Amino acid sequence: DCWFYSPNTIALIPGQTGKLMYVMHNSEYPLSCFALFENGPCLIADANFDTLMVKLKGFFQNAKANKIESRGTRYQYCDFLVKVGTVTMGPSARGISVEVEYCPCVIANDCWNLLMEFMQSFMGNHTPGIPSVFGTKHDSIYGPADTMVQYMELFNKIRKQQQVPVAGIR
Repeated sequence: DCWFYSPNTIALIPGQTGKLMYVMHNSEYPLSCFALFENGPCLIADANFDTLMVKLKGFFQNAKANKIESRGTRYQYCDFLVKVGTVTMGPSARGISVEVEYCPCVIANDCWNLLMEFMQSFMGNHTPGIPSVFGTKHDSIYGPADTMVQYMELFNKIRKQQQVPVAGIR
């Protein structure tokens, strides 16, 4: 899940623009909380970080439509971990997320071609391109913060989508 916090305009220096802060949780890391800024650092804290946000209400306030989450099922197929989830914002479903991990590899670029081949086997031409987070992590170890950055990008994309009215379907 992800909660959006916008900077309180009273706390900003005149002429300064604030960035949204995303406070996220991941079921794979139940004792951790992730705080991310757009194009900024990712803080990994303990699960009580949410209570700190209440104390920082002078600096950050809950943004409107402030919660988005992906809930679904986790599958394991040999060395691959696949999570398929429904992305909801408030009471409405807004999309589908598919997360694929090749467990034996910690250097993402070393196994990208294998991941692509595996995803194409069940996603066909809906297989995504290389994530932007890979561009900055050529030979670095891929960690939980990198996954959260990808979820932040996905949630931002879905949050900014305009709902298309469905007509003629009953």
